[in-house]
Amino acid sequence: MASTSSRRMVASALFVVLLLLVASEMGTTRVAEARHCLSQSHKFVGACMSYRNCEGVCNTEGFPWGVCRWHGMERKCYCKRLC
Repeated sequence: MASTSSRRMVASALFVVLLLLVASEMGTTRVAEARHCLSQSHKFVGACMSYRNCEGVCNTEGFPWGVCRWHGMERKCYCKRLC
């Protein structure tokens, strides 16, 4: 059988390892991934062929970004912002 002092030493070592794990988890920061919301542009006319044109129109609608996406058989301009 193992002696009491060796059991205490193993328990102490396990406790120190557990403390190190907890301390390392507390030091890490987690970054939340931002979600993007899309809304079809109300002012864009025609097929969306240029992201720059789409983004320019979306900027006038109060959105920071604009992207061209397929909607059925045509490409439309969708405005994008953080939710």
